[in-house]
Amino acid sequence: MAAHGPAFCDITWGAGGATADLTLEIANRMQNMVCVETMMHLTCTNMPVEKIDAALSAIKSNGIQNVLALRGDPPHGHDKFVQVHGGFACALDLVHHIRANYGDFFGICVAEAYQNELAYLKKKVDAGGEVIVTQLFYDTDIFLKFVSDCRLIGISCPIVPGIMPINSYKGFLRMTGFCKTKIPPEIMAALEPIKDNEEAVKAYGIQLGTEMCRKIMASGITAIHLYTLNMEKSAVAILMNLGVIEESKVSRSLPWRRPTNVFRVKESVRPIFWANRPKSYISRTIGWDQFPNDRWGDFQHPSFGPLTDYQFLRPRAREKKIQEEWAVPLKTLEDIHQKFANFCLGKSRCSPWSEVDGLQAESRIINEQLININLKGFLTINSQPAVNGAKSETPYIGWGEAGGYVYQKAYLEFFCSPVSLNAVVNKCRGFPSISYMAVNKEGFFVSNVKNTYVNAVTWGVFPAKEITQPTVVDAATFMIWKDEAFELWSRGWANLYPETDPSRKLLEEVKSTYYLVSLVDNDFVHGGLFAVFRDT
Repeated sequence: MAAHGPAFCDITWGAGGATADLTLEIANRMQNMVCVETMMHLTCTNMPVEKIDAALSAIKSNGIQNVLALRGDPPHGHDKFVQVHGGFACALDLVHHIRANYGDFFGICVAEAYQNELAYLKKKVDAGGEVIVTQLFYDTDIFLKFVSDCRLIGISCPIVPGIMPINSYKGFLRMTGFCKTKIPPEIMAALEPIKDNEEAVKAYGIQLGTEMCRKIMASGITAIHLYTLNMEKSAVAILMNLGVIEESKVSRSLPWRRPTNVFRVKESVRPIFWANRPKSYISRTIGWDQFPNDRWGDFQHPSFGPLTDYQFLRPRAREKKIQEEWAVPLKTLEDIHQKFANFCLGKSRCSPWSEVDGLQAESRIINEQLININLKGFLTINSQPAVNGAKSETPYIGWGEAGGYVYQKAYLEFFCSPVSLNAVVNKCRGFPSISYMAVNKEGFFVSNVKNTYVNAVTWGVFPAKEITQPTVVDAATFMIWKDEAFELWSRGWANLYPETDPSRKLLEEVKSTYYLVSLVDNDFVHGGLFAVFRDT
């Protein structure tokens, strides 16, 4: 969903703070790894002031600025809310506390109250609430009257409707019962004949959600809050029906997604080596107290964080895919070559060297060449084609604001044997436009550039702005990246096999003998990077 540019995504807080640590961790990942503006729910239920302040301090340190202040539901097994000792009695107390102790750092959202509590809702807004998000509803007339009533008593802040697409009949009854939501009779009449047909229920939910949103937007309200319950397909379908998004036109502000962390707002350039492992890059640089602003500055201060176990952790579902696709018997080096080629062919969706599924969209432009050189033993892990003045709106390679032009040098990063490296080095002598760097696991470095080398490999030209150059290749960070790149041979692939398996031994041999190589063709107009591999 983040690719479609939502204003924010939110994460709920368990009743009584039961899932507090998990909520804080997910919110941190959303803001800094998924790179979407995050609003964290915070409730008063079973939460003394010290716990509330601990949560607020934690998200502040992670650059999260948005909070939905709630009283919260009674803890599991209780019928009604009870104020804990040293805690708050209601959401209004929480809003007052946040504003009094944290000033304007946090943007505070508050929840809609029942109609006979509008005066209380106004108190929450007057105390510092800046946005109102409503509970789920299915009667748009009641919502529009609620908005009108709010305006009559002086509530002028944005009021965002909460739309929950119907994904299953039982889930719909459970949520509306829990929230005491009024259901128009025509909706129940439409659901009754199809209640046992899950696909039909989902299709009706998308149709109903679309109609509700159209009616609300026709009234002048342009913001919609979609409750997904971790099932985004119906929400995305509604947005597509509304014409708000198009699957084929996912715009990119930069070639990489910048974290929404307030402390990283000046970050505008990255070493390209982490293009396929953005979460690892962010975790390595999370402690930086400054970021390069417009130009690649002093990359050694503050330094990259040390390599930790986090860089090699994968979600359980992804771990299963890697196991299925990569943990196959390997008898020869050619078997390894074929696995890398299969990834370029699309026969594998995962790679131990990538945190994203499949080949990057722009690399698919050159996937035929990539397949050929992988079969020759040049095992690619990162690449981009040359681009000479493409419009910034161009699918796959475009980025930045409309009306601009983007450029990039052909780039290739791969592992290869010492013999193959010698062949590439010899070939590069006939291609003066090509810069190369190579390093083995032990740090032996071979290059035709100086160790202070920094090379902009992607840049954009936009109306009334300086040149933007968001990705670079440089010698210093290449040496930092190489430790992670080589370690992935073990932790990403070899560890999938038992200790005594010959396949594991073969992979460890490759790790200890091969070189990591970076090639840049600086002639982005007439260059021929792949000519280096002919007859090699």
